[in-house]
Formats: sequence, structure tokens, C-alpha cells
Amino acid sequence: MFRTGTGPCDDRSVTSPRRRDVKRNERALLDAAATVFVTSGVDAPVREVAAAAGVGVATLYRHFPTRSDLVVAVYRHQIDALAEAGPALLESAPTPFAAVLSWVHQFVDFLGTKHGLGRVWEGDAAGFTALHTLFVERLEPVLTDMLRAAREVGEVVAPVTAYRLIRAVGDLVAFAPHDPAYDVRQMVTLLVSGLQQPQPEIN
Repeated sequence: MFRTGTGPCDDRSVTSPRRRDVKRNERALLDAAATVFVTSGVDAPVREVAAAAGVGVATLYRHFPTRSDLVVAVYRHQIDALAEAGPALLESAPTPFAAVLSWVHQFVDFLGTKHGLGRVWEGDAAGFTALHTLFVERLEPVLTDMLRAAREVGEVVAPVTAYRLIRAVGDLVAFAPHDPAYDVRQMVTLLVSGLQQPQPEIN
């Protein structure tokens, strides 16, 4: 069980090398927790997260005294990573469309971590809403820029907005935890590939 607490410890008084160790451990815990949450859910034992990060359980507690502290920190950490990934992918991917597809696949992984967040924040609707707002405000502009880059070279022609694409991908991912025969990446790839085609008129 997680102990009660208000948040990660304050490491302002430690020396610089120690502070770097603290930050490195925190990042390792966040990366490990994101992976564990995808496979085992947000209710995964804390020892599983600590082991995946290569640190002791006590270290995890020092950074994240409660489960909600850890889950919300992972959520924010992944939003930051996705926001940073957009421009980086446009620089490194062979084409803007390849960058869009790669980013959307990372977004799918993020949504896998997001499952169960509502249970952790049950009773705090305002907090949950604030996180969702952060998610939209940070990621919609990133995908908008990526779609614009793909349109400029003719790789994306469908007149879809970033917000609608985010919502559509989210709807496809929502079915993934309930059906082992459902290949969410295949369906998301099919959806994104459709952006390359003119859309038929619907009466």
C-alpha cells in the first residue's frame, strides 16, 4: 500500500550531484511506471514499478508518497514527452506523414497508460478535468503543426482537424483493453493512412 502524503519530496537542499541522482531516479520511475501501467494497469504492485526502474521501493515512496502522485506524474510526464516528440519526429522521420504516424502510435501508447486514471482520481472530478484539459491544450497544437507539414507536401489531403483525429484515435483505443483479438495499432494505422486519400462525399 502507498503511504499517505502530499507529493514528491523537496530536494532543494541536497548537493548538485545528489540532485542529479534524484532527477535521474525520478525519470527512471516515471518511464518504468508508464510501461508497467500499460501491461498491468494503474493498480500494479509498487514493487513491480520499482523493480522495472532498478530502484528500491523506499526510493519510489520518497518520490511519490501516494499512488495518485505517481499516476498523475506519469500522465504529465508522458504529455511532456509527446509534446516534445512532435517537432523531433518532423526533423528525423523520412517524411512528414511518417512523423505523423509515428507520433500517433506513441499517442496510442500514452492512452494505454491513461486507462484507469479515472479510478485513481475518483471523487476529484475537478482534478481529473484539469488533467484532461492539459492533455488537449498541449497535444492538439503539436498534431496541428504535424498535419500542416504533411499537407504542405501533399501527403495529407483529408480535411480533418487535429482535435478530431485525437478523438477518433481515442475511440479506437478505448476498445483495446476489452478484446484480445482487437489489434488497435492496425486499426489506428488504417485510420491515419486514410488521411492520404481524398474523402468521398456523404449525402
